[in-house]
Amino acid sequence: MAERRQCEFFLVRYVPDPVKNEFVNIGVMMREAGRPETATVKLTRDWSRVRCVDAEADIAMLESLERELRERGATADGMRVLEESLSNAVQLTEGKAYLAESVVDGVEQLSAMYVEARKQPRERKRTGRAAIVAEMRSAFERAGVWDLMRKRINASLYTRDGDPLRIDCGYRPNGVVRMFHAVSLEGDLEAAKVLAFGREELSAGVLRVEKASLELTAIVEPLRESRTDEADVAQYRFGVETMERSLIRVLTVADLERVGEVARRELRVG
Repeated sequence: MAERRQCEFFLVRYVPDPVKNEFVNIGVMMREAGRPETATVKLTRDWSRVRCVDAEADIAMLESLERELRERGATADGMRVLEESLSNAVQLTEGKAYLAESVVDGVEQLSAMYVEARKQPRERKRTGRAAIVAEMRSAFERAGVWDLMRKRINASLYTRDGDPLRIDCGYRPNGVVRMFHAVSLEGDLEAAKVLAFGREELSAGVLRVEKASLELTAIVEPLRESRTDEADVAQYRFGVETMERSLIRVLTVADLERVGEVARRELRVG
């Protein structure tokens, strides 16, 4: 049996209402005792429990915490700075001792015990836009660029105050800002029309603010072979053509691996 290491761990909790003190464990941070540089963090990938306690929870903000937790936890005084920087809605428990064969193994064990313990045996399959977003994130994670990208980009930064549109993710290589947004064409086409309507103003704003051109890409589901109804096919094509006429590049989830590889090269990962 491998020798176990003395470690300390912290649970990451989402606390939507500090007065009620209700919380959901959303992650685990662990490091070897006396060796902060070994800090490892794992946040949940299933945010259904968070949405149950707070339907308006900012999931993108919570997802972006993983990198900050890992970086702050890896320095001697980083925990103090981290706790000061976190909002009241995200809290760390006091550190507790734990013996583990490795930090990675320990994080996995504790995550199963404290974070994913209430997970349902069968997870409801994601559909529509949620499924596209999940596949988009997975592709960028496999390419190793997800942590380097901006998420939930407020269009109002480039258009006008009050613009509710948030682009799913993006990054900036040389002279161009690449943004990616999931659009489902299997239901209501409103999202495609909204994206097309706002593209010109968004592009002008990026040029003004970033001094760069915008390449906006919509990621859609492929047209399924089972969709033989002429009205369904016409609706799908209408959505694609509406966005392309507004100079939005339209790709399907089948193109995501290639898109991820381009991002990996442009961001010089690996």
